[in-house]
Amino acid sequence: MSIKPPPRILSIAGSDSSGGAGIQADLKTIAMLGGYGMTAITAATAQNTVGVQAITPLSGSFVRQQIDSCVEDIGVDAIKIGMLHDRDIIEHVAAALDSLPQKVPVVLDPVMIATSGAPLIAPDAMAAIEDLLFERATLVTPNLPELEHMAERELRDSGLMERAAGELARTYGVHVLAKGGHTDTQQVIDMLVAPDGKALQYSHRRLDTRHTHGTGCTLSAAIATLLGHGQPLEHAITLARSFVYRAIEAAPGFGAGSGPLGHQAVRGS
Repeated sequence: MSIKPPPRILSIAGSDSSGGAGIQADLKTIAMLGGYGMTAITAATAQNTVGVQAITPLSGSFVRQQIDSCVEDIGVDAIKIGMLHDRDIIEHVAAALDSLPQKVPVVLDPVMIATSGAPLIAPDAMAAIEDLLFERATLVTPNLPELEHMAERELRDSGLMERAAGELARTYGVHVLAKGGHTDTQQVIDMLVAPDGKALQYSHRRLDTRHTHGTGCTLSAAIATLLGHGQPLEHAITLARSFVYRAIEAAPGFGAGSGPLGHQAVRGS
């Protein structure tokens, strides 16, 4: 009897030396959800739970070579995109996506700052991500500060979040998952808005913990992996949010700041 191979998931993101976010969090998530993880590293960081001490980006051409090496030999069933440090990297990633079959889902986490508040990308990179990558993505997953940056206004309730997400969805023809983890409410409310304006709300109770380093990376990698398994988008988000919630509950308590999640303690999807 033949065994179905795992979905091939490519993470295009930065490296977190402390293991809580970025490529390291993505690979843990992909493995725990039954995928085969591959990487195209965009930058190396000296980073821990209290901040980012240094960032060294790789060249855009080398990032493209990593992508091509994976796709041309192993193949790819879904892609997660995280930290893209500068416009050179963004342009090469966009060109690589253009060479892929259109059916390959792309989950784009438009990373701007670390959970600690440290900036992770060059000043002109966010505009380049919008201009060059949003239309190529299946899903974009901004957190509240990122959505406010793109909307150029404060978004202090779920209605304003939904409206801003809807504007992005219509403009770029992409599904937008606006994440509400940075609000002060007792419920964490995420809003999924489709290009046609259809909206779906996800919510769960807020966990009282400082151990949330890499939650955005983990969520986007989980969604990409589940899409690679063939799950519909709305259900993939439901399962991915559950995975992140359980990983936060299982956090090992490492570090003096925003600690990493307990990916390895979560079994299955």
